[in-house]
Amino acid sequence: MQTLALDEPGRFTFRPPTAPRKPEPGEVLVRAARVGICGTDLHAFEGKQPFFNYPRILGHELSVEVAEVGTGVTNVKAGDRCAVRPYLACGECLPCRKGKPNCCMKIRVLGVHVDGGMQEWLTLPADYLHPSAKLSLEELALVEPLSIGAHGVWRSGIGRGESALVIGAGPIGLAVVAGVRAAGATAVVLELSQKRREFCRKNAGVDTLIDAAGDPTEQIIAAFGGDLPLYVFDCTGSPRSMNASFRYIAHGGKLIFVGLYPGEITFNDPDFHKRETTLLSSRNATKADFDRVLKSLEDGQILTEPWIEHRFTPATLVESFPKLLDPEAGVLKPMVTWE
Repeated sequence: MQTLALDEPGRFTFRPPTAPRKPEPGEVLVRAARVGICGTDLHAFEGKQPFFNYPRILGHELSVEVAEVGTGVTNVKAGDRCAVRPYLACGECLPCRKGKPNCCMKIRVLGVHVDGGMQEWLTLPADYLHPSAKLSLEELALVEPLSIGAHGVWRSGIGRGESALVIGAGPIGLAVVAGVRAAGATAVVLELSQKRREFCRKNAGVDTLIDAAGDPTEQIIAAFGGDLPLYVFDCTGSPRSMNASFRYIAHGGKLIFVGLYPGEITFNDPDFHKRETTLLSSRNATKADFDRVLKSLEDGQILTEPWIEHRFTPATLVESFPKLLDPEAGVLKPMVTWE
């Protein structure tokens, strides 16, 4: 199996496979199995991804099969199928020492800062693998994006019986919806695409959906029983949406940016101040988030089969990748079979 590298924006090339590196103590040699394609990969292809340099082997949403374990490894064994937590932390900086390795100051994310899963073999620290005997390889590849949503929900502190507005029903928005529901809360979704609104209704357990066209404020108030919501998650990465989201927060509420925009976001300070808004960012995910998502998947609380509309081989991915940039294509989660 060849390696697929993004040499520069808009140009993939196949490279000869590299020989696998024998795992050192605490490491595991794994074979890539499935790789999910997400906004990070699309933005890298366009040349618009922050924290990125070329050439790079993409692939941070991945499932793997363990081939060999190094000495001292006890959490996985040869033959295990695993999800991969792709945020390699230094373990020494202040965030790491304070239990926040997801925002490590020297973080190395697979497929972003260092080469990722679009290659046959990877040697990884064993602690970053999450095994499951119940889940399929495709489900395991979706643990990472689901954990992104789970982390944003954990950051918010939303609890049972509460409700939230989720803006954007792409993969990360759906992951937030799943996290909100897992917390025992209710999600209302604001989304421009009719196709994605219908997907939420049929496959994500969302009863109240709002068209984002125009000014949706009155519809939001009606959906929340005459009040604005106390929790708003913006999952769009769109500056227009993110700027507007400050207007949808109830006084004393929380706004959580789960999506990322590589530029400036602005808001009216008096309006922000009078509401005493809590503004939170949410970056990556933690081991605890991965564990929670794995359990939810294994218990059948999250159904991911409808997410995957398109499946590719490495060769067909290269041919089709430019088409994935078209927002009208409506592709939710492309999945690459790397075996």
